[in-house]
Amino acid sequence: MTRTKEVSAATADLEAHHARAGARVALHTRLKPGMAVPYQEAHENVPAELRDAFVRAGVRGWTIWRSGDELFHVIECEDYDRLNAAVEALPVNHAWQARMAEYLDVVHDDPRRGASKPLPVVWEL
Repeated sequence: MTRTKEVSAATADLEAHHARAGARVALHTRLKPGMAVPYQEAHENVPAELRDAFVRAGVRGWTIWRSGDELFHVIECEDYDRLNAAVEALPVNHAWQARMAEYLDVVHDDPRRGASKPLPVVWEL
């Protein structure tokens, strides 16, 4: 087996494992210059209605790390596509996304707005 096929097989195995165990999705977003403090402050007050909607949609955890203007999200949920479908039409989500658009240069998981897909798994223990 070539190295490329080995990597593809390993990635497929990890994806299959996550499909059985629920989803853990990694995303990358980028802040506009100078927006780190307002972004942090916004996340100190995520609307309870939005948090509750995430939980009802199967989110078990959502963590965001920042390095400079680069943001890395890990979402643990039952089904990522179902999560997005569940919150897509909610007014509280629209309001939150509009607020986040003020801070973000690259938004997560919406190719219509220039975002990439969730990050692929490279290695896991």
